[in-house]
Amino acid sequence: MTKQLLSVRDLHVVFATPAGEFEAVKGVSFDVAPGETVAIVGESGSGKSTIASSINRLLAENGRISAGTITFDGDELTRLPERDMRALRGAGIGLVPQDPMSNLNPVHTVGSQIAEALHVHGRGGTDKGRSRALDLLEMVGISDPAQRFDQYPHEFSGGMRQRVLIAIGLACRPTLLIADEPTSALDVTVQRRILDRLGELTSEFGTAVVLITHDLALAAERADRVLVMFRGEIVEEGPAREILERPQHEYTRRLVAAVPSLVSTALVSADDANNEHSEPLAVIEGVGRSYKLRGASRGSDFWAARDVSFTIPRGRTVAIVGESGSGKSTTAKMLLGLEPLTEGRILFAEQDLSTLRRRELFGMRRRVQPVFQNPFASLDPRYSVAASISEPLRVHRVGQRQARHRRVLQLLDHVALPATIADRYPHELSGGQRQRVAIARALALEPELVVLDEAVSALDVLVQAQILDLLVQLQRDLGLSYLFISHDLAVVKMIAHHVYVMQGGRVIESGTPAQIFSTPSEPYTQELLAAIPGSSLAQS
Repeated sequence: MTKQLLSVRDLHVVFATPAGEFEAVKGVSFDVAPGETVAIVGESGSGKSTIASSINRLLAENGRISAGTITFDGDELTRLPERDMRALRGAGIGLVPQDPMSNLNPVHTVGSQIAEALHVHGRGGTDKGRSRALDLLEMVGISDPAQRFDQYPHEFSGGMRQRVLIAIGLACRPTLLIADEPTSALDVTVQRRILDRLGELTSEFGTAVVLITHDLALAAERADRVLVMFRGEIVEEGPAREILERPQHEYTRRLVAAVPSLVSTALVSADDANNEHSEPLAVIEGVGRSYKLRGASRGSDFWAARDVSFTIPRGRTVAIVGESGSGKSTTAKMLLGLEPLTEGRILFAEQDLSTLRRRELFGMRRRVQPVFQNPFASLDPRYSVAASISEPLRVHRVGQRQARHRRVLQLLDHVALPATIADRYPHELSGGQRQRVAIARALALEPELVVLDEAVSALDVLVQAQILDLLVQLQRDLGLSYLFISHDLAVVKMIAHHVYVMQGGRVIESGTPAQIFSTPSEPYTQELLAAIPGSSLAQS
């Protein structure tokens, strides 16, 4: 019988809350063999990430393991001294956490943080550590690693920051890697490259992987076995393809049915989406943004976006797709006024934004609201959920306190969150719950245009389906326009009227979803489509 690297037996985890103890994990048991990849799937709040935190003994202060055992390579971790656990973390058990911004130190360079992971475990001094860190940056797909080594996290895109976390997690070649949503912020081509590399490590070094994900198609492609969690319990487990293609439990069947794919039915019709036939709300004309590189010579500025042009019609969804670092988010920030334009101009409701005075610009911000990629960074940790959602109403002096409270409860219901969550704080929520709060806040002022930057990438498929349905319904009811930025092409196909493909800061192809996804003209677009996880799986 194969010796198990990790054995979890009858694990119970509870959290102390103002309302009493909440049991987040209820009697979970599973094994992971050396070199095996086990995926844990389920909706936000199902207990997936709590299991990861329990294995590493990194539960929040109000959480504790109330019963059960966790045995790793012969050591019972629930009773292991903290000093021994610190030596084990990183070296024996690697971790790729879900949130790249809060897990990277903003005041240290990216390269120094990777080198630190090596130094702590005696894997290299200054020169050796730098050399190994450069190799890791290259391995996870970051171009020009020598230059990127000395940059800071805020100079990286969300996907690039996630790749840095993956490099740190793999730095000491652990025997077990816990990957908590490791590719949720990555475009499909980089996702495939990273997961291919994880597969190589599994076979070459006997590295086992616990893959925590809400992406069922990814789980089916990459895992040997799948565990399906629902409300703190494992409700189904078995070989990956068998679980995904022949689910037995009702909850698993619901998850499978909700997975978006390129053959999923579109939620909108693109027949009348041609820009010529709809009144333009926003017109982006030849915009670009350049940055002066640290230590670079004159004339070697980096252009994050260059000569980008497109129109957002009223009541329509325009999507921008492309790799991490292609210029998608930079373009969105220019539209939101968060990044100055180096070239070009932006018209909103026929007004040139560069000509607006401060008071006029403040009024315009009520009409354009963002939902950013990283909900933990965009929500103030000192604000409750209710305070975060009502903040735009307070800033723009909309309604009295009671009216604002009623609006908060209405918005929570819109995004499938219970009213009881209003008094909680961001750190008490799952990643998916935080993103729903961010969406609710963006809708508070009933804007004309919502800029959604990877707005559903952190959501499990059931909640994702609810949010997409909600966005489409709000568009129909209120005439909203959306700029939808995503690396998930299957989702884009479902919700977009018009699609623009970006590469290297420029728009290289555009058209309706049917045109882009059925007959792409650019090799780059064809590569994006080929890299979609589960594209070859039969639909259940």
